[in-house]
Amino acid sequence: MKVIVLGAGIIGTTSAWFLNKEGHDVTVIERQPGAAQETSFANGCQISVSHAEPWANPQAPMKVLKWLGQEDAPLLYRFRPEWLQWKWAVNFLRECTPKRTNDNIRQIVAICEYSRQTLQAVRAETNIDYDCLTSGILHFYTDQKEFDISLPAAQLMRDLGCQRDSISADEVVKIEPALARIRDKIVGGDFTATDESGDVYKFTSGLAGKAAEAGVNFRYNTSITRLITEGSGAAAKITGVEIINPDGRHEVLHADAFVVAMGSFSTQLLQPLGIELMIYPGKGYSATYKITNPDAAPTVSLTDDGYKLVVSRLGDRLRVAGTCELNGYTRELNTTRCEAITRRTRELFPDGCDYDNPVYWTGLRPLTPSNVPYIGKTRISNLFLNTGHGTLGWTMGCGSGRAIAEIVSGRRPEVDFAFTGMPRQTPGPLILPRPVEA
Repeated sequence: MKVIVLGAGIIGTTSAWFLNKEGHDVTVIERQPGAAQETSFANGCQISVSHAEPWANPQAPMKVLKWLGQEDAPLLYRFRPEWLQWKWAVNFLRECTPKRTNDNIRQIVAICEYSRQTLQAVRAETNIDYDCLTSGILHFYTDQKEFDISLPAAQLMRDLGCQRDSISADEVVKIEPALARIRDKIVGGDFTATDESGDVYKFTSGLAGKAAEAGVNFRYNTSITRLITEGSGAAAKITGVEIINPDGRHEVLHADAFVVAMGSFSTQLLQPLGIELMIYPGKGYSATYKITNPDAAPTVSLTDDGYKLVVSRLGDRLRVAGTCELNGYTRELNTTRCEAITRRTRELFPDGCDYDNPVYWTGLRPLTPSNVPYIGKTRISNLFLNTGHGTLGWTMGCGSGRAIAEIVSGRRPEVDFAFTGMPRQTPGPLILPRPVEA
């Protein structure tokens, strides 16, 4: 089939890669001049299966209330006169019950583990250099209550087959000696040796290059204006996508199937078709620092629970990312939030980096209330979704691309996940997929 993928972030690029491997004729439409230029550009770089707890959990409502009005809060909710924002918030609160939280964790862990195994296979096949580290992810806590809450979550991960081990403060410092200076503040942690980190931009742009060599047609600097349909009800189908090409002219591109992988902007594209996605943009921040003293900078990817920050070593750079701002589609940098990231990083590793010349960035994470993405079919027979991955787009990227390629090809993926438009395979606990081969 001829398939058009809309979007060239980590999700769209992996979708194109696997669709091409299935034998389809693939074109990717992207408004930026290259792959991974927006939300996939400078995130926290963790492949974090072990910390797949959704933002919506039983503790979240009180935390959000406590953080209201704090400019440097980990989660900043700015009330706007937008129906989508308010509807999203109500649905978010519905997902905060213990049962829904556990159900969502099971789904997220399943697709994340499937994706990590798929990433490992792609890495072995392509040899893309993306500053990959396979030294695990270490999560440390400075609040005893938060550490106590983490213990049953870690046990649930172990029950699902993900070896997330709860450890003492001394063990935290043993794994990452760069944290020794705050040893007196650490109350405990957990460590998952199988988790990874790496530069998502370098991987995505590298994979886009490999895909282009394999025959995928990437049309950059090309804006998508609308999807064109014919028929109605069960007979409805997409006949083409209207674009504005690099010369500023309108064109209509035709295909047999269309995959929407436009992150937060998927909602606006699909709404005129009567497809209502519960996705709201969550503005995430990152800071990248030049490492000046390698021995004083961390070598293991970290999660700082108290400040909701993740830290990844990318060669001679340190990437620190986190916080979330629900404030529409603006990507303007908030100086207070940027400075809070640098202040905390300097506290942790004062001699490790050049903190006078940080590179700040923001990206719009496509958040669903449950943190479970839309992957699968729509009610329009030749229109497919691969969007809404929130803070875990990098972690879920390769698995999501592989899964949608199988669905478009008429097969069910080998992972027990509630794919959109498809019934679950089993009503009980999810079963993690077996390892995949390159």
